[in-house]
Amino acid sequence: MTDEPRIKPEINLLKPVCIGIGGVSRSGKTFLSNLLHSAIRDSVVIHQDTFIPAEQDIPKIKDHIDWERPEAIDWVSFRKAIETAINSGKTVIVEGLFAFHNKEINKFYDKTVFITLRRDEFILRKRDDLRWGLEPEWYISHIWDGFIAYGQLPGDIQETLLIDGAQDFNPEDVIAYLKT
Repeated sequence: MTDEPRIKPEINLLKPVCIGIGGVSRSGKTFLSNLLHSAIRDSVVIHQDTFIPAEQDIPKIKDHIDWERPEAIDWVSFRKAIETAINSGKTVIVEGLFAFHNKEINKFYDKTVFITLRRDEFILRKRDDLRWGLEPEWYISHIWDGFIAYGQLPGDIQETLLIDGAQDFNPEDVIAYLKT
């Protein structure tokens, strides 16, 4: 995204909601969740990536920890954090690669957003992402494959707002969707 979209501060939703945001790595999930959090009064963001089991409990692929599979998430703690946040009366924004993988957690979502990204755009963005050093090409492909296998939007979730992560988006469209 070239320019940072802005949302007018203090979005007032009629009632607290739980918003699920999913999509492939580098699609803009965290960006959108943080943008919404800055604009929605009394909101909390739950980043799925922070709910990981002990490293020795996560499978490995070649010489890498395999973050690209559901076993890389501590589902019990993740669910408990979402329930606690919902019970606080705040709007809850949940984001992650596997945001829609768990049917029990999907029941919490009042609104869902799925950010799409073409494979070629994902690969370009992932190659430029050096937070963990230069990733080998096989691992970048493995990340995509994990997304295809485990990160898709299930058919039983209806009325999802789809956003093309390769394009700038209008934040007001997101707000209009959340207010419906």
